[in-house]
Order: sequence, then C-alpha cells, then structure tokens
Amino acid sequence: MFENLRGDLKAASTHRRLEPGWRVFIRRETKAIMQYRFSHWVHTLHVPLIRQILMILALFWQRWNQIMLSGVLIAPDAEIGPGMVLHTAYGLQISPVRIGSGCTFNSDVLIGTGVKSIGDNCYFGPGCKVIGECTIGNNVLVVANSVVLTDVPDNTTIMGVPARIKLPGGRLRKMPWKTLAKKSGKPQAQPQQQQQKINA
Repeated sequence: MFENLRGDLKAASTHRRLEPGWRVFIRRETKAIMQYRFSHWVHTLHVPLIRQILMILALFWQRWNQIMLSGVLIAPDAEIGPGMVLHTAYGLQISPVRIGSGCTFNSDVLIGTGVKSIGDNCYFGPGCKVIGECTIGNNVLVVANSVVLTDVPDNTTIMGVPARIKLPGGRLRKMPWKTLAKKSGKPQAQPQQQQQKINA
C-alpha cells in the first residue's frame, strides 16, 4: 500500500507546479487516492477480526469521499499500479479492473466492469467511457467524450462515439500546470508632453 501511495503522491506533486510539496495532501483528489489505497489494503488483509473492523471504517470513508468531497468511486477490488493521477476528480467511477501504473483520469470518466485490463501510462480525457469487454494497451490516449467498446493496441490515440478512429501516437507527454510568465523588460517611457505655448 505504502509503495503505491508514495508513487501516487510523487506523481501528483510533479503534476502541478503551483502546489508542490506538502500542499499535495490538501487536494481533494489526494483524499480519494488515499481512501482507495487504504480500502484495497484492507481487502487483502487476512486478520479476521481486524479486517472486519477496518472494512467498516473503509466503507464510511469511501461514502464520505463519494458524497461530500468529490463524487469519486474507486472499487476496492480494482488493482491499480503506482503513479495514479486524478486530474479533476469529479464524477469519476472505476470498477474492479486491473490498471497499470502512471495512468491519469479526468472528470466524469467511467471504467466499466467489463473491461479486461488497462496498460501503463494511459490518459483518459474528460467524459470518456470505457464500457466494453476490451483490453487497453500501454501509452493509450482516450480523447474526451469517447466511448470505447473494442480493444485498443499500444501507442494509440482513440476517439469517437463509439470510438473507432485510431491514430498512431499514444499518451501525450506530461503537461503540468504552469504559472503565467511575467513580461520582462523595462516599462516604456511616457510620451513627452507637447508644448502648449508657442514662442513668437
């Protein structure tokens, strides 16, 4: 649990330059990731009484995140590798699916229960749905509002409703949030005042 969570926090801290270091802990998305990692760890625990007690705690924590904080529901049975990034965590639902490392999820993304597996370094745009009995390869970019029903090979950009347009080239490179650069240079000099008096 702690190794995956460490990878998630590292990915989140490098994702936004405006919120480095400890500020990653106050994000809404981080709370959802921590809740998933804890719930997944509890489901793999084999101590009888402690497991039941912690499962109740995990369930309350999950419902609190889902209702009060961000509307994120990540199934505890899902197996997600380290480096998961929730870019904008609103209306996100991930079913019990095996997902690789370094994947990024935007708002209103649905990963359905029929999905077989998802590879590493995949990017899911806002509003996309993966609901077919399909396998998503590595380095795949799913364009916003696409509906994926078929298998997607590695290093592919896919789009459409249903998603049929497959373009070569996969996951876009990391685009961290940046501050606006201040304009450099000296201020321009004010124009000289015109002479109002004319010498005769």
